[in-house]
Amino acid sequence: MTRLINIDNGGTLTDFCLIDGDEVRYTKTLTTPYDLSRCLFDGLAKVSELAYGEPQLASLLQSTDCIRYSTTQGTNALVQRAGPNLGLLVTDPTLVEGLAATQAQEELLAALVGDRWGQISLGADDEALSRELLAQVNDLCARGARRLVVAVSGADGADSEARVKGLLLSLYPRHLLGAVPLLFSWELVADPDDVRRTWSSLLNAFLHPAMERFLFSADRRLRDARARQPLRIFRNDGASSRVSKSAALKTYSSGPRGGLEGTRALAAHYGLRHLVMLDVGGTTTDIGVVSDGAIHVDRRGMIEHAPSSLELAAITSYGVGGSSVFRVAGGRLQVGPDSVGAAPGPACFGLGGDQATITDVLLLAGLLDPATYLGGTLALHPDRSAKVIETNIAGPLDIPLDDALRQMEDAYAGAIATALADSTTITGDTVLAAFGGAGPMTVCGAARRAGARHVLIPRMAAVFSAFGIGFSDLGQRYEQPLPATDPATIKQVADHLLALGARDMFAEGMDASACIPRFRITAGDEDEERVIELDDLHDAGTHLSPGDRASLELVLLAPLPHVTLGQGGDIGASPARAEGTRALRDGRGGQAEAPVYSLLSQRPGAHGSGPAVIEGPFFTMRVPEGWQFDTTAAGDLRLTDRGQ
Repeated sequence: MTRLINIDNGGTLTDFCLIDGDEVRYTKTLTTPYDLSRCLFDGLAKVSELAYGEPQLASLLQSTDCIRYSTTQGTNALVQRAGPNLGLLVTDPTLVEGLAATQAQEELLAALVGDRWGQISLGADDEALSRELLAQVNDLCARGARRLVVAVSGADGADSEARVKGLLLSLYPRHLLGAVPLLFSWELVADPDDVRRTWSSLLNAFLHPAMERFLFSADRRLRDARARQPLRIFRNDGASSRVSKSAALKTYSSGPRGGLEGTRALAAHYGLRHLVMLDVGGTTTDIGVVSDGAIHVDRRGMIEHAPSSLELAAITSYGVGGSSVFRVAGGRLQVGPDSVGAAPGPACFGLGGDQATITDVLLLAGLLDPATYLGGTLALHPDRSAKVIETNIAGPLDIPLDDALRQMEDAYAGAIATALADSTTITGDTVLAAFGGAGPMTVCGAARRAGARHVLIPRMAAVFSAFGIGFSDLGQRYEQPLPATDPATIKQVADHLLALGARDMFAEGMDASACIPRFRITAGDEDEERVIELDDLHDAGTHLSPGDRASLELVLLAPLPHVTLGQGGDIGASPARAEGTRALRDGRGGQAEAPVYSLLSQRPGAHGSGPAVIEGPFFTMRVPEGWQFDTTAAGDLRLTDRGQ
């Protein structure tokens, strides 16, 4: 029997899925941002209890075939601009202007680089260029740069960067304490577009330090614990690889990509044409789309409004989540993008938090039960929630606490509805797949505001991104420009890429002969790139003209066992059975009793209507008046707005 562990690290909570054949078990632990390896191993210890009935971490690690890890830390870092000051060396000063083509890009460049950039001239000999490099690097470091990106423009940029690299390493050799962390753009991605390649390099350099410190530390601790396999990173292209074979930029939005893989499986399972992922965590809301069975991807994806060289799922991240901070600014209520995370967390966690979040709101509104929150593993403190909301929100707005709670919940749902409107077009057959720890909580309110009448809540909504990793494989992606488009050159480049793939798959413990290769060609200029999927390399030349600028791409996949969504088919209908009632504030100073349904206790086909409270494993949701719900054969929850 194959044993897999999938982990999704979020800003507030870290999710764990243990997959033993067809059996899936899961748990959560608070994210420890000061030391991410702590929450990783705390969670693995809890997973070992699920497997053995008592903590047996060594036995768990030695019996596990694959451990895959995804994270939103990169997404959160960029949303909150939490990373090192970067310096940039260019040969063409107009490149800096190109990096700031829009206001959003200008603001991002100001946050990451600011005025810490310099120009070098490659026309000088090595001695003169070395003096110029020394002066420029010392100046950038004196102005606060902690990592440097070198981006040489033009068709010969790769060779020129190699020259600059040799000179810089002689000036700042890596064995000295004065070494400067350097990243060379052509080494990261072989993209002839200077702007995309440079933005990719800047973003990678910004994310690299935190990812490197944690991931290599975690991998080392797993080896020390005698894990059978090294830690694999689930990447934003939908595959996984070893830490040492993963660029930091590939971790960006990798957690939401796991949820999107699961969303694609949901669309196929239920025959849904237009399924919109609404993944709400503690810090961000991530939105992606599956249409006609395919994940929406961008051939050259945008990251925080900046163009990158990577193909990325079209996932848009917004700074609103279960731990996002509410504040009053200019007499108006705002939510996000900053988050209290897990430390100190929402005020109700009792860990020192002094900011109001939607978790505090829903606790005081009666939706959350301290006895069942996170399976009863985390005590909640309503008095602390009341204090911060009265101090930070109700007082400045000069309104009663009940009015503040209603306005805060409305603002939160409105922010998510706005994110949906910005990300996709809602039609009559659109279904929202809401998951993440905070996804189900207020999705119905957001859906109604956005004009979506149908919502699907997976039974494992609280850990669905971790679960979704189980639909993916190990893999690597390679791209190389084609110096010519004749069949002999294409085959030569293909053989080179296959050799790289065989080497990397050997490092993964996989035989390249058992891997699945997929080739495609990207051709055209940066404004009108076209992607040509190749069933046979011999057909490549028929799609290209002699003057085409093109590159060959290889995706090499090593299949892993996949998880399943459970049963399908027709089921009989029956009324849902309530576990009791809960007093919910009505926003007017009063309370109303609402039935409480346990999702796991319902038979397939159970149906009911709002107002109601539904509790699933590690999540609670409000079903407003006018909404109907029913459970599927697989145990998922479907909701329809009959009030529109």
